[in-house]
Amino acid sequence: MSTTGPQDNSFDVYVERVKESRIGDVDLDNPGFGTNFSDHMAVLNYSDGQWQKPNIVPFAEFKCSPSLISLHYGQTVFEGMKAFKNSRGEVIMFRPREHIERLNRSSRRLCIPEIHPETILQTLKKLIRIDREWIPVKRGNSLYIRPLIFGSDNFLGVRPSHTYTCIIITSPVGLYYKNGLKPVRLATNCHYIRAAMGGAGDVKTPANYGVTLYPAREVQENGFDQVLWLDAKEQKYIEEVGTMNIFFKLKDSLVTPPAMGTILPGITRDSVIRLAKEWGMTVIERSISIDEVIHAYASGDLEEVFGSGTAAVISPVGEIVHEGRSLKMDAENAGPFTQRLYDEITGIQYGDREDRYGWRFAVDP
Repeated sequence: MSTTGPQDNSFDVYVERVKESRIGDVDLDNPGFGTNFSDHMAVLNYSDGQWQKPNIVPFAEFKCSPSLISLHYGQTVFEGMKAFKNSRGEVIMFRPREHIERLNRSSRRLCIPEIHPETILQTLKKLIRIDREWIPVKRGNSLYIRPLIFGSDNFLGVRPSHTYTCIIITSPVGLYYKNGLKPVRLATNCHYIRAAMGGAGDVKTPANYGVTLYPAREVQENGFDQVLWLDAKEQKYIEEVGTMNIFFKLKDSLVTPPAMGTILPGITRDSVIRLAKEWGMTVIERSISIDEVIHAYASGDLEEVFGSGTAAVISPVGEIVHEGRSLKMDAENAGPFTQRLYDEITGIQYGDREDRYGWRFAVDP
């Protein structure tokens, strides 16, 4: 690729292109997840009380001071979304406005100035167009988009930063779980909690994930994929999985824990709820205890369990273990309802199915 001029007249973005692309070094049919990064990244800086115009520059390391305030106090938020190529080669993002809204909601909780949604959206469009060759065409693969905002003052006092940096990087990815739609195994871990009411469990901030790493490693060492988190107060009510929201299909309803401040209100979660209601399913957002799930399993009322999230889309659950009690579902295949949801959502994402809700966002003009 050749270097272009600094100014883009259609949108006020400084653009510096790479001199030579790295795309030849990556197998886009088998890119892994989160290990390869596209040629460019977007950078926005906040200073003097306002966000400055975006820059799109070559992907590169950046220097920071050991006194960077966000390294010490965690004033950082992020998002995750995806872009796809449909069968006609057109580029589509899935529900980016909702992701941007959630990014700003996370920012408010962390005292980070919000970015105008249209600024982020237009920056995303420009960045993805520039690196469109990095979007895999193989079904199941996509371009993962990661906006990250952090306080950039160099200061050791405990206060909100006065300056901020937003970086948007993209990465060609395959399936989040290496076994694809093969059901995952979950285990509760009653020694730890993920989030408590009044905390920040409902926003995407790194602290929510850092505290889950040790408990997740414990269950993974015992052959499980993720922790099934219970509530902080009673260790009784199911909340979410480490990387997904959770759903339980009972004989007469679909039940999922309520987004009341301790779980992330997932964009894919919302998609599942809306589709299930459209299909005539009774969807109930309510507290559901692990004991109720065990009882439903014993009585035969528990038909399917699955998780939802941007990375995994839909992931069937094949087993749940709680205090030595094992609830074994189908260990090899997704249930029919789970499969239907996966096919419908991915079909919308790749442009193969009708988009009745306006979830697809065209990146191309």
